[in-house]
Amino acid sequence: MKPLRLLLLPLIVIAAQGQTPAPTPDTPELSEPVFRNTVTNILAPTLVTDKSGNIVDGIKPAQFHLFDNGKEQNIQVDVSYQPISVVLAIEASARVESIIPQIKHLGSLMPLILGERGEAAVMAFDSRLRLMQDFTTDSDKVKAAIDRVTAGNSSSRMIDTVDRAVFMLRKRPVNNRKIVLLITETRDVASEGRIRESLINAQLSNVLIYTVDISQIVLRLTQKNDPGRPDPIEVTARSLPMGTPATPTSVAQAYGSQNRVQFTPLLKEIYTDTKKLFVANPTEVFTKGTGGGQFSFMKQKGLEDAIQRISLEIRSQYLISYRPNNSDEPGYHEIVVTTNNSSQTSKTRPGYWLGGGKQ
Repeated sequence: MKPLRLLLLPLIVIAAQGQTPAPTPDTPELSEPVFRNTVTNILAPTLVTDKSGNIVDGIKPAQFHLFDNGKEQNIQVDVSYQPISVVLAIEASARVESIIPQIKHLGSLMPLILGERGEAAVMAFDSRLRLMQDFTTDSDKVKAAIDRVTAGNSSSRMIDTVDRAVFMLRKRPVNNRKIVLLITETRDVASEGRIRESLINAQLSNVLIYTVDISQIVLRLTQKNDPGRPDPIEVTARSLPMGTPATPTSVAQAYGSQNRVQFTPLLKEIYTDTKKLFVANPTEVFTKGTGGGQFSFMKQKGLEDAIQRISLEIRSQYLISYRPNNSDEPGYHEIVVTTNNSSQTSKTRPGYWLGGGKQ
């Protein structure tokens, strides 16, 4: 079941009305077909670094300036710790089967992100969206849920998974920071939702999306070969060169995949990953659009380093919030955060969308 989509009117979010399908064990139940959510504040988690990329701590609230569509806002800067609600979403398609044993080490790494009062839910997705564990503060339950993840079919409904995760996070305590952590390829296969709407929903819900991308190079080298369909023509009915016996091996050599150029997909992935010659992937759209971060790994150590960096970023962000003084301007609102020190760089969400403007 897909989450209800939100349409933002000036500072009011109204869900579309319709019949709610019966929930399944893997689907969070929708208790009401119609609900309203008033958007009062925009949250802009901000990470400040120096020229060398080192994280800067100890900046006073008065040193921050935030501009919404070029107009400076009256902001609040919260430096106190807020509990974290995380949806850990793991791709479980057949393509990543060889990588899943490495991914299962996340069970021992998640406490780095959650801290003492954090909570996590665990999802696995291929063509199905499986809720392996609902929100819990018990790290043992989180680990057990990750251990139960198994590979499924060849689909990878990443966009639909983000939709579901954002919907789940809306129901968490208001003061909790809300994060989606995706462990996935950089592509989507078979989602019904559209990335633009999914991104807007995440932005309006103040959800940060972090991704740890599974290297396509590693996948191409480790994934199992697709056996394909069985040959509809009997081996003995094949026409072969004179003197060549019709055996399964000789038929495969003459007609099978051995004669195809096998390195082309791998070469394409190398160009995609290193040269960015193709369309931006959904993980890049989600992370840049919400102010999260995009990491990747090829080996177990890379996964551990990525989780440690994400944990550090989350705990080093300044939580800047404000009520827009220009909420009567429909369309896209660009957010820019600066400090009094011009040598410092502030990373935050790029903006958000207010309905009613031109698309």
